[in-house]
Amino acid sequence: MGKTIAEKIFDSHRVDNPFGDIHVIRLDAVFCHEITTPVAINDLVSRGMDRVFDPKKIKAVIDHVTPAKDSKTALQGKILRDWARRHDIIDFFDIGKNGVCHAIFPEKGFVRPGYTIIMGDSHTCTHGAFGAFAAGVGTTDLEVGILKGVCAFHYPKSIKVVVDGELPKGVFAKDVILAIIGRLGVNGATNKVIEFEGSVVDSMSMEARMTLCNMAIEAGGTCGICAPDMTTVDYLWDFIKDDYKDKDSALADFRTYTADADAEYDQVIRMNAAELSPMVTFGYKPDQVKPVKDMEGTAVHQVYIGSCTNGRLEDLRIAAEILKGKTISPELRAIVSPATPDIFKKALDEGIIKIFMDAGFCVTNPTCGACLGMSNGVLAEGEVCASTTNRNFNGRMGKGGMVHLMSPATAAETAVAGVIKNSSMYKG
Repeated sequence: MGKTIAEKIFDSHRVDNPFGDIHVIRLDAVFCHEITTPVAINDLVSRGMDRVFDPKKIKAVIDHVTPAKDSKTALQGKILRDWARRHDIIDFFDIGKNGVCHAIFPEKGFVRPGYTIIMGDSHTCTHGAFGAFAAGVGTTDLEVGILKGVCAFHYPKSIKVVVDGELPKGVFAKDVILAIIGRLGVNGATNKVIEFEGSVVDSMSMEARMTLCNMAIEAGGTCGICAPDMTTVDYLWDFIKDDYKDKDSALADFRTYTADADAEYDQVIRMNAAELSPMVTFGYKPDQVKPVKDMEGTAVHQVYIGSCTNGRLEDLRIAAEILKGKTISPELRAIVSPATPDIFKKALDEGIIKIFMDAGFCVTNPTCGACLGMSNGVLAEGEVCASTTNRNFNGRMGKGGMVHLMSPATAAETAVAGVIKNSSMYKG
């Protein structure tokens, strides 16, 4: 019987199978940020186990509240900073060099096909876009990962989602994943890996694939995964070129982590791309989705473009194409946060930041802050945000606030209109 991508990764990384379908796997990387890791650090210190399994395989960043907004968040940053220095963790991204974790780590080449990665963050599933198994974990698993470089998981079951055909103009990866979550439901992929494939996925950039995989958790998935291909090789080439004689050799190696034709899945979902349209959430769950046309005219108080879902250069370019020469509605405020310093710099060089500022956007440093209602864009009670983030739970961006998830194109159009509006790019 053939194997899925996740099964192949598990089988190549298994350290132990202590009982049943519990498998202990070797980790290629442990990612850390200042919100969840300090709890693990303090507990390890209190137990007399202030050690790391391999400082070269631990990557850390301050990204959720940056710069610190109060004494508590300053302390969280200090704990992570001191720990990184204490253990010679070279890949630590402090204030000024930091960015959103799920954007900066792949940007630095820290994610490769076949890798196993954990982090104390639910959207760690983003990194499956590279053909890796990447999962968010709790404090205990994070501590074990930091200390021993291993983590225990159930043997992975997978759902295959096949998206074939051609996307209508103005329909993007965010719309695709919202449609998939709407079909699966928030519990539809619980404890499973979502394996994305099909001609639409094959044609997507790495940025778009990361958007897909980023929101696998919103359907309950442990991880989202895309098979590595030449697009993956091209993205990683500057980091791997000394390891392979050419790109074809790298691709041949990466193809180790593609699913077999006779692999078995718990479920197979097929979608016709031509039937998709721009999507938006309407309630307090990510599976409550509608076509944007059904929500047009809904008033909003804030538009937010950024996050680990849609804060990459490709996303900013799409929004800027709509915003160029226009200004935002006086009925709302608009915020954009490029996901990393490199993205910010490239957006500056391309004139994208100027377009946003001329349109009336507030441009912030790279941060996760607004996405989870911690800083740089928190909502007041009763306010509504049109957002390119990944989660619309009640109070997610601020107590009593409502969040409508959408693509950067829809968010930009909404900013100009002052109400939710379908992107002018859409030709459905």
